[in-house]
Amino acid sequence: MRLTKPNVARLTLPPGKSELLVFDDALPGFGLRIRAGGKRTWIAQYRVGSKQRRVSLGTVEALNADKAREAARGILAKVQLGGDPQTEKAESRARAAVTLGSVAKRYLEEHAKPKLKPRSYEEIERHLTHHWAAMGELPLHQIKRGTVAVRLSEIARERGPFASNRARASLSALFTWAMGEGLAETNPVVGTNKAADEISRDHVLKDQELAAIWKACRDDDHGRIVRLLLLTGQRRAEVGALGWSEIDEAQALWTIPRERTKNGLPHDVPLSDAALDILRDAPRRDGRGLVFGDGAGGFQGWSKAKAALDKRIIEAGKKVRPWRLHDIRRTVATRLGELGILPHVIEAILNHVSGHKAGVAGVYNRATYAKEKRQALAHWAAHVAALVKDESSRSDA
Repeated sequence: MRLTKPNVARLTLPPGKSELLVFDDALPGFGLRIRAGGKRTWIAQYRVGSKQRRVSLGTVEALNADKAREAARGILAKVQLGGDPQTEKAESRARAAVTLGSVAKRYLEEHAKPKLKPRSYEEIERHLTHHWAAMGELPLHQIKRGTVAVRLSEIARERGPFASNRARASLSALFTWAMGEGLAETNPVVGTNKAADEISRDHVLKDQELAAIWKACRDDDHGRIVRLLLLTGQRRAEVGALGWSEIDEAQALWTIPRERTKNGLPHDVPLSDAALDILRDAPRRDGRGLVFGDGAGGFQGWSKAKAALDKRIIEAGKKVRPWRLHDIRRTVATRLGELGILPHVIEAILNHVSGHKAGVAGVYNRATYAKEKRQALAHWAAHVAALVKDESSRSDA
């Protein structure tokens, strides 16, 4: 029988049978499967060695006889050329199941989390599960360089160029790992452009710039963070994820646990009166142990808040050269040196570890420099206050 629409319409399932296979006389291997319940499916059947294979082409409702015949002819032609369409279809389904989201989850659990420090892990997790979330359902083998490049441009517009660069690095590391695991053949990040060139910076803010930044800060989370950066010289992530439990107000001391420091060492930061005042004015949110932010982690929205701060500086008629929050840390270290603070005390304030502070000496020096650190940061806070007062006097004149 030739499988045509009229002939197919006349076919019925014999009584007592749950399935009937009918093959086309004109195209061997092309057939129709009828099952109890009425479902009718076109099939292509062939042999690979001693094994019989069967590929479903679609239902009678979805494909007419001519289209089904054409599809079967293509599959059977592949078999003649040494292919195995059923195996290829299974492999295709398997590849489709290997999505960016599923691979990212495995990469984070098996590779990143055991090897990275908690803070580094959190940053990479944020990139892969947030910045690249829009591509999470895409099969890994379908992600091309162009797709990555377009998303990198979007991240740069939404979050800023440096966030785009970090997201790019995180995705590239994932694909490099996936290639080693046999999950990807290539790394589509290779060849994409960075949103901004990153070079070693030596930018130090001038006194007038420091004062202008301070005055442009509002009494909100970002404003308090920037002012604490100016007063303590600590890292953005350390201040942004500051916990109330880390503050000992009676001792005027902020202790950053080892899990949150770059070098994995606990770090004591003496708090000046000005720094304590900022923390006392910060609202406490019910059920939240972190000082800043309102999401799962610490403060978010750095790029947007920084852009708003820069806009206020301009609107105030002040001139500040292009700068980044990390420039504050470099500026504090430089200015402390200019104020006569000894280099080893500055290193202790910044939680930098050099050879003479390693091992047991590091523990000893941590205690030895506590007094010097407190005096230095109090001196620095007074200097910042004087700069802001001078700037206010010039503005009022």
